Amino acid sequence: MSDELNITPQDRADFGAARLKAFFRDILAFLRGQRNDLLSYNDMREKLKIGGPIYRGVKTVLVSQIAGSVNRYRDFDRAFLPTQTHTAERWQKINRAFYQDVSLPPVLLYKVGDVYFVLDGNHRVSVAREKGQEFIEAEVRECSVRVPITPDLQPDDLEILGEKVAFLERTGFDKLKPGADIALTILGGYERLLEHIAVHKYYMGLEFQRDISDDEAVVHWYDTVCLPLINAIRQAEVLDRFPARTEADLYLWVIDHQHYLREHEPEITPQDAAQDYAEKFGE
Repeated sequence: MSDELNITPQDRADFGAARLKAFFRDILAFLRGQRNDLLSYNDMREKLKIGGPIYRGVKTVLVSQIAGSVNRYRDFDRAFLPTQTHTAERWQKINRAFYQDVSLPPVLLYKVGDVYFVLDGNHRVSVAREKGQEFIEAEVRECSVRVPITPDLQPDDLEILGEKVAFLERTGFDKLKPGADIALTILGGYERLLEHIAVHKYYMGLEFQRDISDDEAVVHWYDTVCLPLINAIRQAEVLDRFPARTEADLYLWVIDHQHYLREHEPEITPQDAAQDYAEKFGE
C-alpha cells in the first residue's frame, strides 16, 4: 500500500463510527452474558493440537468465515471492528485505499476447519467487513484438526473441544468408528466416557476370559452400550426437551438415571429410563 495515501476527515469519521459500533457490541454482549472476542489461533493450536499448516495457494474467502487472528485478536472484536485506538492510523490508511480503489495484496490466513485466522492483514479484513465486502483474496495455509470447527465457535468452547481432542487421541474413536461422532457440551464429560470404556473393558475380559485390547473395548462399548442408549433417546424424543444439549449429553445423564432406577426396578429398559428422565427433568 502506498504511503502517499492521505488520511482525510472521512477516514477519521469512519474509524470513529467503527469504534463506536465495537463499543455498543461489547455492551450488548455483556448484557447477554456472551463473549465478543476474536478467536486466538495460539489458544486453538495449544488446546486442539492442530497440525500443519499446508500451503493451499491464493483463494477467494468469505469474510464472514474469518473469526480469529494469530497476533491481533485483542485489537478487534468478533465482527473485526477495531477495539483499540492505536490501530487508528493503519485502519484509516486501509480505509482510504478502499475509497480510492487501490489494489492491496492478498491477506495471509490460516484455515482451521471452516474458520480462518488472520496471520497478516487484520486491518484489511476489518475495513472489508465494515464496508460490507463479502469476499476477500487470501493466501491460505490449512491446518489439520480432529474436531469440527465452525465460524460460530466461541472462545469458551475451546475447553470442551480440547477435552474431545484428548478423548480422540486416547481412544482413536474417530478412526475406529468413522462417520460416528460423540459431541458433548458437559465439561469433564469425555473423562467420564473414558471411565465408562475402562469399566466396560474390565467386564469384557471377565465375560470373554481373555485380554481385551483398547480398540476392541472402544468399539464394543460404542456398539453395545452407547449407541443402543442413544437410539433409545432418539425413539423417546428426549432431546426435544433439552434445548442446546446433545445426544451424548443425554447418554451420560440417562445412563446414570438408569443405574439409579435399577436399584428399584432391575429390569428397566434404556427406553424406559430415557422416557422417565425426560418426564422428570426435561422442559
